[in-house]
Amino acid sequence: MKTLDQKMKSVGAERRKKIKARAAALVAEEMTLQELRQARKLTQVLMAKVLGITQDGVSRLEKRSDLLLSTLRKSVEAMGGSLSLVAEFPDREPVILSGIATVQQDSKNRHN
Repeated sequence: MKTLDQKMKSVGAERRKKIKARAAALVAEEMTLQELRQARKLTQVLMAKVLGITQDGVSRLEKRSDLLLSTLRKSVEAMGGSLSLVAEFPDREPVILSGIATVQQDSKNRHN
């Protein structure tokens, strides 16, 4: 079995360049919440003001690996974006799930 380095050496220079560019693009598509905030040129202090929490709260939020969808949605919206949740299956096109974060909010409001 060849290693990745061995395989890349067997590919022509132009093809290798395209592969590296595509790999860089794929890496750029995946960011942590902190990297996304930084890419949007926003500070934790500004995010804290928009979210109504402390700067320390933003720091803790960015370090968490398990967030409520509603919390993630609020964070993304505070950065000026919108959150979409996509389910991917091997036998069909991806499906955009709707109403996930808002359903939780609606059910909470009904109980109050």
